[in-house]
Amino acid sequence: MRLSRMAGLVIAVLIAVAAVLLTVGIPSGAITSAIEARVARDTGYRIAIAGSSKVSLFPGFNLTLTDVTIDDPNNRSPDRRLTIASLRAALPLASLISGAPQVTELALTRPVLRVPLIRDAASAAVRPPTATPPRTSAVAIARMTVKDGMVIMANTADGVEDRIDGIDAAIDVDAQRRVIASGGALLGGRPATFDIKVDAAADAQPAPVELKFAAPDLLNGAIAAKAEVRLRGSLLQINGLSGTLGDGAFNGWASVDLAGKPQLKLDLDFQRLDLSDARRQPAPAGAPWSDARFDLTGLNYLDAQLRLSVAELNLGAAHVAPASIDARLAGGTLTAQFAQLGVYGGEASGELSIDAKPRIPATTLRASFKDVRARPLLAGLADFDRIDGKLQAEMALRADGDSVRAIMATLDGTASVTVRDGEIRGLNVAQMIRRLTTAPLSGWETNATEITDLTELAASFRIARGQAETADLALAGPLVRMTGAGTIDLGAKALALKVEPKLVLTTQGQSPQAQSPISGGGSSGEPVGLGIPVVIDGPWASPRIYPDTAGILDNPQAAYERLREMGQGLFGPRGGSGGSGPTDADSSLGESIGRLIQQGLQSGGSGRPPPPGTPGRPGADPDVNGIIKQLFGR
Repeated sequence: MRLSRMAGLVIAVLIAVAAVLLTVGIPSGAITSAIEARVARDTGYRIAIAGSSKVSLFPGFNLTLTDVTIDDPNNRSPDRRLTIASLRAALPLASLISGAPQVTELALTRPVLRVPLIRDAASAAVRPPTATPPRTSAVAIARMTVKDGMVIMANTADGVEDRIDGIDAAIDVDAQRRVIASGGALLGGRPATFDIKVDAAADAQPAPVELKFAAPDLLNGAIAAKAEVRLRGSLLQINGLSGTLGDGAFNGWASVDLAGKPQLKLDLDFQRLDLSDARRQPAPAGAPWSDARFDLTGLNYLDAQLRLSVAELNLGAAHVAPASIDARLAGGTLTAQFAQLGVYGGEASGELSIDAKPRIPATTLRASFKDVRARPLLAGLADFDRIDGKLQAEMALRADGDSVRAIMATLDGTASVTVRDGEIRGLNVAQMIRRLTTAPLSGWETNATEITDLTELAASFRIARGQAETADLALAGPLVRMTGAGTIDLGAKALALKVEPKLVLTTQGQSPQAQSPISGGGSSGEPVGLGIPVVIDGPWASPRIYPDTAGILDNPQAAYERLREMGQGLFGPRGGSGGSGPTDADSSLGESIGRLIQQGLQSGGSGRPPPPGTPGRPGADPDVNGIIKQLFGR
């Protein structure tokens, strides 16, 4: 009887205690030191609980810790640590009493993992771990959730910090230790989602892994991949890697050594790889280069050996098929070599080097192009789509900058370009030259139906601080010849050229026998020039084109004769009338030459055309037109 009464008393006390626990829980600050000691003993990690600890029994046994810091005392870097605003573990009381705790849910709120970025691989060797007590088997966890997590990758000495924030994830582990994780995060402020499946049954290695990853603002298409993953110490090996990126399949392998500065090896073969930004609106014609900054400092904190093979590659506006690239990243310098890249019907080879060690990265390019179609290449690289044909080019360039505009404005080096057997689209060059005898041109005067056949266009350039100078510009076509010199401002997308255009004024000059690229045709089709250089200046999308009227003032007699010869070719001898008297064509041409001379007088020999309606300069010859008409027999 006494025993039953005692049992009843114990039950009554437990009911009373349970009632209290259900309402207020158990303030458990006294157990904090015990938790810290147990974690250190069983895992080797150091845990510090700066906030409160609390145990409650409703709706099950729950342990809640706040303001928790976990780090590895053996790690050389003090920056590597995990902080958690709130940690809650729910587990059956029976499993806790049995000594084999099974956590049904582990919830982490605002966890922040700090990962140091290591620049110098030699000084990043991990300190040999000190002897630690044997670790007990891990606590089984059925489900873990992360709310508003963050990963901070930083180098305090360099003042560099990158973040992955807004991490929300749920990780479930079944009885066979198959892990399913899903969630989302913000990469550079842009949303991304992931789904991962890992079969880690009985700690078997390699473990099959399936991954799905989507970042619509960063990648054109989702990644779906499968692989076998093995972890050997600090070496993570990924073999049998296969999957798709968008609608392009890939396969390969990878490995990462995580001891100190990460060492990556990657070999991938893509059927199709699209790295262009489909959501980016094309810049309007004549728009300046983009000044959006790109950050390459991350190249300092990873060493890598990369091999990439792509059957079809879209990189921005450039289309390459096929592509084979071998790259090495060491000490902040990326060197990529490419050979026999298929570029718009031709081939390209060379080497690209990016030195990201200084604050402003330096880029070096050595490239050779052979039989590449000019129009799509020039449109993608320079926003210029007038010229088409087979392009041959050699270039050796260097620039400093962290934006496209900065790179184009600081280019140094040399380049030589030749385009053969093509056309100039939207332009009738011969017609433009004829119009120059009457008035300057504003822009290219494009017409979608106009085409000028192009036999050859060639030029070599010396480039300094974005200014490309040429002294051997030469163009040849069935009806047109042109030589010239000047400067192309690559940073400002502007031209400052002075050219000597010539026309082949007879139909005989159009025959193949009369054509001689660059040097001119035969005697019957000998090109006839204005005798006056033509200036092309302003933005290359729409430059001003006008005769250099200063040349008229320097040698007016030569200008008269050349223009008269050109006029006879354009209108026929004496206007094509067959007679000896003056014609309307002669008069028209004389008035045209008079206008050119008048422009020269009004511009004071500067060579620039005067604004419309500008009165003549004081002291100018008032009867220039009369002089010209007398020269033509008027």
